[in-house]
Amino acid sequence: MTHSAVATRYANALADVVTAGGSALPPRQALAELRAFQAALAESPELLNALITPAVPMARKRAVVTRIAGMLELSQISRNFLQVLIDHRRIAGIAGIADAFEVVLDERLGFARAEVISAAELSEAQRSVLAAELERLTGKRIRAHYALDGSLIGGVVARIGSTVYDGSVRGQLQSIGRRLSAET
Repeated sequence: MTHSAVATRYANALADVVTAGGSALPPRQALAELRAFQAALAESPELLNALITPAVPMARKRAVVTRIAGMLELSQISRNFLQVLIDHRRIAGIAGIADAFEVVLDERLGFARAEVISAAELSEAQRSVLAAELERLTGKRIRAHYALDGSLIGGVVARIGSTVYDGSVRGQLQSIGRRLSAET
């Protein structure tokens, strides 16, 4: 998933704060707080509209964000970050910023994000074995997201960044087909 340069810039700024030594806010909690605020905005289109419209004075927007942050019991770091987004008229991009922040945190904390597609739902044991193998291949801890694809006959396809590990039956059959056609 790609993120806008603006979202990535804000995500990196927040990551700088929460991953710094002595930060009062653990990185995963910062993400949870951003997601909580994002969910509050998603529940109320009127609220989002009030925060993005130029007709509402900036002081009023700041007060609304402060009140919502208080109701959600957000940390001071998260409150300050949300105020920065309001001040720079970026609050409408909170979803993209939160997504980019999650990716940045994974990178900084040594995780590789894997998109794993399988023909059938994988058991916990299968997921553990797969994650261990991907960790061995990449040298990083894996944060996997799983999806199903009915067009696969069996097996899995894992994508980590631009690298694809194709262990599907379809992929194996295609590989055999390429080898057979090369031999003729």
